[in-house]
Amino acid sequence: MAAYSQGLRPSSEGTFAFEHAKNESLRILLVEDEYSTLNILSSALKSAGFSLCSASSGEDALRKYQSARPGLILLDLFLPDMDGKNLLRRLRNWTSVPIFAMSARNEDSEIIACFDAGADYYLAKPVAAGVVLAGIRAALRRACGRTQCKAFMAGDLRVDFDRREVFVGSEEIRLSATEYHLLNVLVCHAGRVRTHHQLIHEVWGSTQYQDAVHLLRVTVSNLRRKLASDSGHVLPIVTEPGVGYRLQSDYAYPSSAAFAQAG
Repeated sequence: MAAYSQGLRPSSEGTFAFEHAKNESLRILLVEDEYSTLNILSSALKSAGFSLCSASSGEDALRKYQSARPGLILLDLFLPDMDGKNLLRRLRNWTSVPIFAMSARNEDSEIIACFDAGADYYLAKPVAAGVVLAGIRAALRRACGRTQCKAFMAGDLRVDFDRREVFVGSEEIRLSATEYHLLNVLVCHAGRVRTHHQLIHEVWGSTQYQDAVHLLRVTVSNLRRKLASDSGHVLPIVTEPGVGYRLQSDYAYPSSAAFAQAG
């Protein structure tokens, strides 16, 4: 039987720092070294009531993140001092806030690499301020519209949303940002089928690349493998052929308390 602390379901967006957004202006970190784009987006964000801090390089962005602790990040992938995907990975070591990646490159391989590095949304440059604002409003609705819980438990699986930690039994499991996000979405909808389209949209924020379903299948496979670990525990992610996936919230366990094989 699945259990949520305080009887509440978690957000499918993870432990994003939106708890202040209903009463205060959301602080956004804009990482952009191109003056025209910086000027357009800065004006639009400030006019919309957001609190803004900006950075023009990767190292500057890391410093600004630590001092400002923004609730959302807009990140240009082409920076003068480091590759934007490397910066994405470093930021993901610190935070689960939504990250909008911006790039003039629109090849499928680049978009997939961007999501794998930890982006939640992908914006093709030149970006329109209205599209950026609409994306931020969508992220706010998804994060603020659900009540957060502190932990989810089902059998030997335990997810601590406050600390962003995942355990199978007493063993802590290290997940990538994408794997954690996928698990979070499945936990949020435990017991219910999520279609391929729904999962791709909720985890990667876009369906506009050809290999999306393949990428989803690979991520599910990696998640199952990691959560099986050396202890023999297996996460009960059930494959619904041709439809999507479902996280079982009620299932039987062997006497060893290992997870039953799923899917």
